[in-house]
Amino acid sequence: MARGLTCENAADAWTGKVLQDIDWSRPWFVPWGEPGTALVQDAVALGSVAQALNRLTSTSGDDPVVFVPQSELPAGLAYEDFIFQQRRVPTRDGLHDFFNGLCWHRFPHAKRRLNALQAGEIARNGIRGARGPVRDALTLFDENAVLLQAPDVLWQALQERDWVRLCVDLREAWRDVHLVLFGHALLEKLVQPYKSITGHVYRIDAVVDARDDAALDAWLAEDLQAAKLATKPFEPLPVLGVPGWWADSDVRDFYMDSQVFRPRREKP
Repeated sequence: MARGLTCENAADAWTGKVLQDIDWSRPWFVPWGEPGTALVQDAVALGSVAQALNRLTSTSGDDPVVFVPQSELPAGLAYEDFIFQQRRVPTRDGLHDFFNGLCWHRFPHAKRRLNALQAGEIARNGIRGARGPVRDALTLFDENAVLLQAPDVLWQALQERDWVRLCVDLREAWRDVHLVLFGHALLEKLVQPYKSITGHVYRIDAVVDARDDAALDAWLAEDLQAAKLATKPFEPLPVLGVPGWWADSDVRDFYMDSQVFRPRREKP
């Protein structure tokens, strides 16, 4: 069970404290602070993350999904299939599903695309046995993706796992970077940050106006293709290494920790 979910004793005892612990001033949460702070207040007041999300998305005017209690997911029906068939998202009271719902609000077309691809894979291959490369990649994206638009020189350093060059020598080049933490499990972990938290970077095309959420959402909905995802087009990034995100990262030695900032493995 993911950390931060409904208390084990009784659902009606949930007070929303796990949501109130989110520090929206952290640099990785700042882009989510609006409407995140208001959503926390509503969830606590209503005693329900799902109800708060429905109040938030009802103003979007874009035929949003509906958030429902986890208990409405029928036994034996895959979570992704249920969402695809009914446009209802089973939601627990806690950090994990809170951030999932927040991402549905910010990037609805990308989330629908991920769900449609998951449902298509389930229809073709069923839900038993191994997920397969496409479903694995879809899950990884949904839970852990970091969206990055960056100059070629930074992307090359990331691919080479040249962490000192990427985050120290090229620090000035980060002024031209746009970065979005998309994965809701990744956001959940960062409520209580620790050095080894690692996201999986998916590169945003240079032609996209990545600072426009609607444009980025539309591009993702087109770019997320099964064939591309099957190739695992991700690069790992310990996110607290992002320049300016963590006080200890101001020193070069921070990136010399090979247990976190691992060198690239040479293929045999």
